[in-house]
Amino acid sequence: MKATRLAAFSMLLVSFPLQANSQQSSTVPKPAPSPLVGSLAGHPGWPSAKNPSDVDTVEHLVAALYDVISGPQSKPRDWDRFRSLFLPDGRLGVIRADAPATAKEPARKSDAVFLTPDMYVERDDPYFKTQGFFERSIANRVEEFGNLVHVWSTYESRHAADDPKPFTRGINSIQIIHAQGRYWVASIMWDDERPGSTLPEKYLK
Repeated sequence: MKATRLAAFSMLLVSFPLQANSQQSSTVPKPAPSPLVGSLAGHPGWPSAKNPSDVDTVEHLVAALYDVISGPQSKPRDWDRFRSLFLPDGRLGVIRADAPATAKEPARKSDAVFLTPDMYVERDDPYFKTQGFFERSIANRVEEFGNLVHVWSTYESRHAADDPKPFTRGINSIQIIHAQGRYWVASIMWDDERPGSTLPEKYLK
């Protein structure tokens, strides 16, 4: 009888640490899942909205987009504010038409140039340091479904705010999404008015 009790006690001593370790291992927190590639959570360092009022409505977002790139040559652009208007993987694209050769430039084939917000800054910041640039919307057509918004925005651009006539006009096709309580620019594509491609009256009002 004593031998049986001793054996049972020994088995209890052996099994108890295993049970304790099992309980401890079940309480170890599991690692958080990796954020989905391409998601907002996957870009924790992306600038948040510097001005919450820039991104609370579609109208404010579009107005901020024009405002942040506009100003005299002496005005440094707030590029963090610019970046904060876009999704981290947002894009800007300019459509380039065929152009004949001139005395200063060779002939150019039509093309489409896609830029990230950072590439846009790298490309255009030197220009804004030497040239005044003021762009504004003169008519917006807004279509919405769920969290998807499309703005067909007619723009005109000037070198000075008080220039009587713009040096160019065109269309910004702006795709916007609503997520995490605010609006984001997903992409912009634009094309300038030119001979043979004049803005129709319906896009001017």
